[in-house]
Amino acid sequence: MSDVVTLERQGPIAVIRVNNPPVNALGIAVREGLQNSFKAAEADAEVKAIVLVCEGNTFIAGADIKEFGKPPKSPGLPEVVNDIEAGSKPSIAVIHGTALGGGLEVALSCHYRIARKDAKVGLPEVKLGLLPGAGGTQRLPRVVGVEKALDMIVSGAPISAVEANELGVVDELFDGDLLAAGKAFAEQLIADGKGARRTGERTDKLEGVDNAALVAAKRAEIDKKMPGLFSPQRCVSAVEASFTLPLADGLKRERELFGECLTSPQRAALVHAFFTERLASKVDDLPKDTPVREVKSAGVIGGGTMGVGIAMCFANAGIPVKILEISDEARDKAIERARDTYGMSVKRGSLSEAALEKRMALVSGITDYADLSDVDLVVEAVFEDMGVKQKVFEALDANCKPGAILSSNTSSLDLNEIANFTKRPEDVVGLHFFSPANVMRLLEVVRGAKTSNDVLATAMAIGKKLKKVAVPVGVCDGFVGNRMVFQYGRESEFLLEEGATPAQVDGVLKKFGMAMGPFAMRDLSGLDIGLAIRNRQRETLSPEYKLPTILGKMADAGMLGQKTGKGFYVYEKGSRTPLENPELPAILEAASKEQGIQRQPLSDEYILERCMYALINEGAKILEEGIAQRASDIDVIYINGYGFPSHQGGPMFYADSIGLDRVYARICEFHEQHGAWWKPAPLLEKLAKEGRKFADL
Repeated sequence: MSDVVTLERQGPIAVIRVNNPPVNALGIAVREGLQNSFKAAEADAEVKAIVLVCEGNTFIAGADIKEFGKPPKSPGLPEVVNDIEAGSKPSIAVIHGTALGGGLEVALSCHYRIARKDAKVGLPEVKLGLLPGAGGTQRLPRVVGVEKALDMIVSGAPISAVEANELGVVDELFDGDLLAAGKAFAEQLIADGKGARRTGERTDKLEGVDNAALVAAKRAEIDKKMPGLFSPQRCVSAVEASFTLPLADGLKRERELFGECLTSPQRAALVHAFFTERLASKVDDLPKDTPVREVKSAGVIGGGTMGVGIAMCFANAGIPVKILEISDEARDKAIERARDTYGMSVKRGSLSEAALEKRMALVSGITDYADLSDVDLVVEAVFEDMGVKQKVFEALDANCKPGAILSSNTSSLDLNEIANFTKRPEDVVGLHFFSPANVMRLLEVVRGAKTSNDVLATAMAIGKKLKKVAVPVGVCDGFVGNRMVFQYGRESEFLLEEGATPAQVDGVLKKFGMAMGPFAMRDLSGLDIGLAIRNRQRETLSPEYKLPTILGKMADAGMLGQKTGKGFYVYEKGSRTPLENPELPAILEAASKEQGIQRQPLSDEYILERCMYALINEGAKILEEGIAQRASDIDVIYINGYGFPSHQGGPMFYADSIGLDRVYARICEFHEQHGAWWKPAPLLEKLAKEGRKFADL
């Protein structure tokens, strides 16, 4: 037996233990250990039942990420689980923590399953561009039926042990000691004379249902909600094999489809997104022994949508938070806004009433800065105006205790200037949340010129505690995300002046995989916000940097997006569905004429290049300036904050996949055609001429 998997006989029960910290991943040693241990238990005449338990905080949580991208080693997981299921002695998987991916496939190959009440199970392979490749698509439908199996496998979302018990994935729930529960279940099986019950032999859940219709409906849903994604449709094909083919043939079909996913370019992008999200939290020049300040309480300045969303993040993490507003009325509205937002989650069934009350008990409203004297961290979330920020930070400096962290949620203003409004700039850091803050995962942690190491370390730790993807960035106009999105938005508006329509541009980018097109996004956020940033930048730009004029013309016409019911699109009352704006063509014609441009049809490829290459070129400049630590951090920011498709890997990964020589050559053409904005980034030019990639950095 291996060191990570052990076998011990306790009377008539063989106990197989997996101990491969931290998550009992299915590396080669675990696979060998499981195969050998089950074979040994099967060969022992004294053994009447087998109990599989895992040490530590979890059952087998999936594949070993250290083996990703390496040649497979035998035995593979399909061979191991087939051997387990083929055994003649009843086997029981005792699940705690999470049984995910291959972990659930191992559990499904055992003849019985019990789970601790707080456990979760799932098959998340689709999130890495794969499908369950060790029988998951064949065994799960035989346990829960085709409809639920499709939902679980295509979404990749885990389910609770309680739901798993209701569905029949697990046979019993328990509290307390794992081994005691497993042995008690095994002893009952022995006493009742129950033997092996092989999942792969079951057909009852596959009968009496129009499974073909369920498959067709799921395919249509994927086409609508996940256009262009490779693995979800293969997941459906694999599940389809569970009711159209015998088990052995279904397993063979599953492996064929798994192989197709394995070689898909999308898989490489999704794996990149998976690994780089974890890498982004590492600050390269921050000593590992940097102390972290204790944050037991927080304050938020501003009770608008953003401020309340930020406050909810702290309450969700169990941290008491005070929302400061300018009046009793505004304070009460902020608290009401938080309750209403939680209430929507209760209506959807994603939050209980008890949880709502528990979180609201952590949220309080105040109107006096003096009431922030005891908090450990404050987040300023007021209007984007430097004069307003100055008043806030001077008040915080005067009222907050020594050692309190003073942070700003500014999305573009100079954090160093903000820090200098205090006598303690070393305690100032940027915490740039994304709207809605209680939903969006991204948090840009902005490191000022004087931000101390322990404040930066604390900010990164708080991001993790708030369950955010925290990425460290430097100070510049817009930091990483908004600085790049400005280029993207500007080019999309130039495309309208040249002859495109909002629907065409949005359609091209949605087809690429973006969550929203740039014009639907502008309508959602409000055209006045983009216009204010545009006007501020217009004051500082030299003449060769021309800007589109469309936003100003639309604002003059009262078209500010969804808030006025009319923007790049029009919206019927109470609806967010974008409809064609019949007044827009005249505005576009006027803008084109003013710029001296003859409108003409534009190809979809041209539109995609103009928008994506603008992102890439600016990303290269950001890297060269040290605003982002690494190219993959930019990818993480764009995937988690700007709706960039994870199956494209992020803008910098996408550039690498195209080839930087090709990207650079096209940017040079755009520079010649469209002027100063398109001057190639020196780093991009260097890498392209050396035949290298951003990833090589």
